Amino acid sequence: MSKITTAHKLRRKLRNRDSAFHPRHDNYKWFVLGNIMLGTFMAVLDSTIVNVGLPKIMASFGVGIDKIEWVITAYMLAMAVMLPTSGWLADKFGYKKLYFFGLFFFTLGSLLCGLSYDENTLILARIVQGLGAGVIQPLGMAIITREFPPHERGMALGFWVIAAAASVSFGPLIGGYLVDNFSWQLIFTVNIPFGIAAMLFTILIQREFINKRVGKFDFIGFITIVIFLPITLYALSEGNAATNTGGWTSPLILTCFAISVLSLVIFITRELTISNPFIELRLLADYNFGVGNLIMMLLFLGMLGSTFLLPLYLQNGLGYTAVQAGSVFLPVGIIQGIMSPLTGKFSDKFGAKAPMVLGITLLAFSFYMNSKLTYLSEHDFIMTSLYIRGFAMGIFITPVSAAMLITIPREKMAQASSITNTIRQLGGSLGIAFFSTFLSSRITYNAQMYGAAIQSTSQQFKNTAGNIAYFAQQHVGSNMSTAMQQSKYMILSHVNLQAYIQGISDDFWIASVITGLGIIPVILMRTKKQTV
Repeated sequence: MSKITTAHKLRRKLRNRDSAFHPRHDNYKWFVLGNIMLGTFMAVLDSTIVNVGLPKIMASFGVGIDKIEWVITAYMLAMAVMLPTSGWLADKFGYKKLYFFGLFFFTLGSLLCGLSYDENTLILARIVQGLGAGVIQPLGMAIITREFPPHERGMALGFWVIAAAASVSFGPLIGGYLVDNFSWQLIFTVNIPFGIAAMLFTILIQREFINKRVGKFDFIGFITIVIFLPITLYALSEGNAATNTGGWTSPLILTCFAISVLSLVIFITRELTISNPFIELRLLADYNFGVGNLIMMLLFLGMLGSTFLLPLYLQNGLGYTAVQAGSVFLPVGIIQGIMSPLTGKFSDKFGAKAPMVLGITLLAFSFYMNSKLTYLSEHDFIMTSLYIRGFAMGIFITPVSAAMLITIPREKMAQASSITNTIRQLGGSLGIAFFSTFLSSRITYNAQMYGAAIQSTSQQFKNTAGNIAYFAQQHVGSNMSTAMQQSKYMILSHVNLQAYIQGISDDFWIASVITGLGIIPVILMRTKKQTV
């Protein structure tokens, strides 16, 4: 009986080794990649699906853009805090365990977002969601780079980008459909079944990996970066807020900036002078890695900072429904998803410099096209700028991600991935805070300029107001006095609409300039084809 049991165990062991889920199986790495892509799809989805729901959320809670921006910023801020932390936690407790808990907190946060009853509870729930996403993204990238050899990493990262690209395409469209036909709460709760599936796949597929050489946790580094990030973003977003009458020179804003600068100085000094830093800033001394992160900072500051502008323009400026606004983003992710693996394979063989230069140039040009938007812009013009953007992102992100990791040792991949993703989210968070603040100030400025240009005593103004009043009197049934008031209100509404759209165009122009500056470090980056 004992011999039979032993033989049975041996046969089962051999079968397990032949299983595609066994780490030694040739297809194992591809199953891991699929598992990571599902988690990445969810995490990136909630960075894009929310944008088309912002007008409905604003109307539901009765808040303005200076408050509702925190629905996006809180998510990205929580991610930025967890991104560097996840590297140490994964090394200490295991990549599989931490990736599973990242999925769990993301799914829990999605449920809490759907149950939110005001903007404050929604922001808190988004923080929970962001904590989970801040684990999913860097660990996903680190696991892929560990499982795939260097000569296949470009293609693997290209497929990984497909998951993000699919979120860019289908996120706004799915979100628009749910908002128009059901409720904005569903844009969050739709994640729950995907989160449960991803957790099950993680248990079944992934092997555990623990770095036994992990050092002590750097509490001072953690605390200082946690203080620096939210206070800096709060000061940037509140500088021109309606609730802050003192503006940028108010004691509150100046105190916030002083605290953030002090925290940053302590953080940098600490990380460069201890043996086990919270964030391995010394990795930035690697030329390609340092330059690549500078590129990512500029790219995501412009790209994520301006992403929420287009849905606002389409819905509040042109009167699109949420699903119509979401549908315009569909080609972006499809084009990016097609180009990313092709560009990754091209970069592995011929080098990454050419696609990076072309990609960032086209991305800046697409933002420049958006700076020309008006209330008369044609649909084809809007779509052309998005076609170019999808192509640019598809040929840019994969090669720069691969090139910046060429000389990073395998045991440092988790830290490197954490730094890269932290800088991406920091750039995006700063971009949203900056562009929303800049948008508010430009809308006010443009409204004053356009309003001052209207001469209420001029004959042209009187003729226009009189014609609108006559139309209102004939078709609405108003008396002449009421019709004249209605006509003046319509003129004022048109001026405010023009000021609103021009403010968005001004934001896109700044995004074009910031993104265009990224071509300088791209040219300086050292790239070569992968032959190992």
